[in-house]
Amino acid sequence: MASPDLPPPTSHAPPEVPLGVMLFLTIPYAFFLPELIFGCWVWILVAATHVANPLLQGWVLYVSLTSFLISLMFLLSYLFGFYKRYQSWRVLDSLYHGTTGILYMSAAVLQAHATIVSETQDLKNYFINTAASFFAFITALLYILHAFSIYYH
Repeated sequence: MASPDLPPPTSHAPPEVPLGVMLFLTIPYAFFLPELIFGCWVWILVAATHVANPLLQGWVLYVSLTSFLISLMFLLSYLFGFYKRYQSWRVLDSLYHGTTGILYMSAAVLQAHATIVSETQDLKNYFINTAASFFAFITALLYILHAFSIYYH
C-alpha cells in the first residue's frame, strides 16, 4: 500500500519558482518588473495632468495604483517565499493577473478617451495624456500575457 504522504502518481507537480535574480529572467515571473514600471508611469503621468474628467481619470488612477500595490505584494511574496504556504497560489496569481488585465484595458480605453477630449485644450496635457494612454495599453497587455503564461505554464 502506498504511503499517504505521497501524491497520487497521476498528479502533476508545478515547477518550482526560481530564486533570486533568476525570478526576473523566467517566464511568467519576468513580467513583474515591466508591469510595475509601466504601471507606475501610468499613474504618475495621469496625476501630472490637469484632470478634465475626474470620473474617467479617477478610474485610471484607481486601477493603476491598486494594481501596482497588489503586484508589488505578489512580487514580494515570490521573493520571500510566502507563496509556499498555500496550495492554490498559481490559481490566485492567474486569476489576479487576468482580472487586472481586463480592468487595465478598461482604464486604458478611458484614458484614451480623456486624451481625445484633451486634444482641443492644453497641448502639454494632451502629450502627457497620450503617453499615459500608451503606457496603459502596454501595461494591460503585460498583465494579460502574465495571466496566460501562468495558466499555460
